[in-house]
Amino acid sequence: MSTHRKRPPTADHPVRRRRSAQEAKAETLRVARRILLERGPDAVTLKNIAAEIGTTHTNLLHHFGTAGELQSALMLAMVNDLSAALGSTIARLDRREDVPRALVDTMFDAFDQGGAGRLAAWIALSNRLAHFDDVKSAVQNLVGAIEEKFANGDGEARDKIAAAVLFVALLAFGNAVIGQPLAAMLAREPDAVRGLAERLLPQFL
Repeated sequence: MSTHRKRPPTADHPVRRRRSAQEAKAETLRVARRILLERGPDAVTLKNIAAEIGTTHTNLLHHFGTAGELQSALMLAMVNDLSAALGSTIARLDRREDVPRALVDTMFDAFDQGGAGRLAAWIALSNRLAHFDDVKSAVQNLVGAIEEKFANGDGEARDKIAAAVLFVALLAFGNAVIGQPLAAMLAREPDAVRGLAERLLPQFL
């Protein structure tokens, strides 16, 4: 008869709770997002994610099917986060004159710290352009939300708002990808592009 006994749980060896499939997927996407932000899209691999979580390729494939489907799920989750952040910002605004600053801050934060800039570059460079359909919905919803709240009978409001969103999104994307190195080359502050957007955006609205 075996004399081996199970080691009691300690602070160094806690009992691991079995996670649900939903919890496992959520943790995988959190780790994948962190890897994307810290190490770039090339590092978002099953091997790297499994090593970070402490699991196996097989477990990841069980939840997502393929590496491509995992990456697609990450892209969709990040697009949804961007859409939610933009919608929340507009919902909190009470005055039209507050829109430019709020729009710039939300866009630049989402594209930089939130990872939307790297995400957009990843989608474009990997030629997975179908994912931009989700981005399209988020952008159109943003334009519609601003128009509904602040148009006040201005027949040209939608065109103005669409131009403003286009302007800020392009600046935020460029800033997230190459803004700081380019600003340094031109002896400008790291947030020079954000400041430029804040000064120029009111001309569109």
